[in-house]
Amino acid sequence: MSALDLKVLPKVLLHEHLDGGLRPQTVIDLAKECGYSELPTQDAKELAAWFHRGANKGNLPEYLEGFAHTCAVMQTRSAIERVAFEFIEDMHEDGVVYAECRFAPCFHMARGLTPEAVVEAAIDGFQRGKEKYAVEWGLILCGMRHLTDSLEWAELAIDFRHRGVVGFDLAGEEAGYPPKKHVEAFQAIQRANFYSTLHAGEGFGVASIWQALQLCGAHRLGHATRLIDDMTIVDGRIVKLGSLAQYVLDRRIPLEMCLSSNVHTGAVRSMAEHPFKLYYDRGFRVTINTDDRLMSDTSMTKEFEIARDAFGLGVPDFEKMTINAIKSAFVHFDERIRLIYDVIKPGYAKFHT
Repeated sequence: MSALDLKVLPKVLLHEHLDGGLRPQTVIDLAKECGYSELPTQDAKELAAWFHRGANKGNLPEYLEGFAHTCAVMQTRSAIERVAFEFIEDMHEDGVVYAECRFAPCFHMARGLTPEAVVEAAIDGFQRGKEKYAVEWGLILCGMRHLTDSLEWAELAIDFRHRGVVGFDLAGEEAGYPPKKHVEAFQAIQRANFYSTLHAGEGFGVASIWQALQLCGAHRLGHATRLIDDMTIVDGRIVKLGSLAQYVLDRRIPLEMCLSSNVHTGAVRSMAEHPFKLYYDRGFRVTINTDDRLMSDTSMTKEFEIARDAFGLGVPDFEKMTINAIKSAFVHFDERIRLIYDVIKPGYAKFHT
């Protein structure tokens, strides 16, 4: 398939960070507006290269350093709204028909915004984008692993559940900050009949995934590349699953996989060693995502290209994964069904020969 064909294929994105996907020029514009003078350059191309070079160091802590700049320029309602609107615009240009975007409101309050104002600004931007481009969206609020206020953000997510927030997530550096320290937040989500995903198995191993599922009750897993540690691999095939991997397979727990990012953060050493194709061939519910488009210099089309070139995927595979993704979305059932039968299947039908 050509890059153009891949671009127009309907796509569903479940794992992208709002503060990791800004346009380089927008970072520069917003820095000027708010008087932020710490950017390494005022040239958009150079800034894009700087973010990507900084992220591509093979470990998660250094990958996260660039967020200091993006968060610094997202401290006003207008700035957050612009970034959210441009996110939807970018999704439209990339063939994405439904997108869930996440961020941690706690990083956007340095200039006096309340948590509610931060969330409202993002919602306003997403909604304005939807009205112009007809891209459906959902917002996920993140608590941070290294902080102790995750319950507050879980409760805020619940408060906004009828205004566009579709779930709750726990993000940040994994090592030393296990999910079990945030059980209270996830219990609040469960009691409210709400939805959660959880970064697990990216920078830490099977124990993190187990805690995410069995202590926190997460409905989806962010990354889960280290789930392979609970499998026996022989000659490039999974020949035996441990009890946790078997549970994930049996219960159809969605895996929000981010190919480029996983190499950049060091979750895997190279694309050739990524467990994505092993999981897919064994029947796990894998989905393709971008994680941080600015940091990893990527898009959903680029991630599809990687999956095509590295793992030999074609149109039937992308259709299957896109349907898996919308089945796994936190949007309501009726909307998932509408998107499958009115948007995704017709969009792929024209590529079947």
